[in-house]
Amino acid sequence: MGILVICSYRPHPGHEDEARALMQAHMPLLRQHGLITDRPVVQGVAKDGELVEIFEWESVEKSRGAPAIAEIGNHWKAMSAVMDFVPMAQLAECQHAFAHFTPV
Repeated sequence: MGILVICSYRPHPGHEDEARALMQAHMPLLRQHGLITDRPVVQGVAKDGELVEIFEWESVEKSRGAPAIAEIGNHWKAMSAVMDFVPMAQLAECQHAFAHFTPV
């Protein structure tokens, strides 16, 4: 059984386009390495520009092993250079029972 995950990112000022491009490339990279399921990925943007993505890892073991894959570790490093990985609770939308985001 897979593991559903919701990720949220806050792009650094001036790096919004780069952050979106890296997020767009994230899922194909994870799929290429067989780490996520075929379940459709959902990506969105909050009113103030934070990004969210929802996807399903194949397993806990694969999620934990992902950083050991050089290409993925490098991608995550590039992501962290242009955006912060933030808890969803910090997003204004998540202060409501039904968080709304604009699809990407």
